[in-house]
Amino acid sequence: MIEVALFPIPNSVNFPGVPCPLHVFEPRYRKMVWHCLDNQLPIGVCHTKKVLHAPDNQQTLEKALNTNQATYKPCDIFSAGPVTLLEELDDGRMVIEIDIDIRLRLQSEVQTLPFSIWACEEWLDQPGSGRHAVMLEQTRQKILQRLVALTHGTPEYQEALKSNYWREMAVQDFSFSVMGMLGMDADLKQEILEMTESTERLQKTLEILNTL
Repeated sequence: MIEVALFPIPNSVNFPGVPCPLHVFEPRYRKMVWHCLDNQLPIGVCHTKKVLHAPDNQQTLEKALNTNQATYKPCDIFSAGPVTLLEELDDGRMVIEIDIDIRLRLQSEVQTLPFSIWACEEWLDQPGSGRHAVMLEQTRQKILQRLVALTHGTPEYQEALKSNYWREMAVQDFSFSVMGMLGMDADLKQEILEMTESTERLQKTLEILNTL
């Protein structure tokens, strides 16, 4: 089992290999960040199923910095990684970055207050065959071709997409990292995050790109 501190954020779906920058202001989550830094505990950032306690939308910044906000029911499958503190502001707010490197599934809550810590299991892909690898590579090339077409007129994106970086990346890593380039509905991203085959993820990504 892997223990993580959980940070539920509506519409935040993250993929391994794609860093997650965050601005943290709630007291419980500032405590959580310090705890994770001191104890080398990863932070999991997850999409949410529903609101358990709604925030007060009329409060001042000062009140927001000193009270906890909404409480959410987390999605069971999410991504996590070690946290780096980039900046701490004078009023206590924190700018952090989470180096997302693993997918996890919630198993049991081991701490509820002041912030939630869960025991989790790694959410792994199913092994593929040699034919599977060929299909993956073909789909990767189609995705890159489609992205080049969609970014026509934006030289910096064109240059990046045509570089060896995307073409030489392990295909499983590519199936996650390419999602970091796309803006789409969080529930759809969550569906893709939960898939356990790279082929399925890439085929779904290509379907989405072909509708744009």
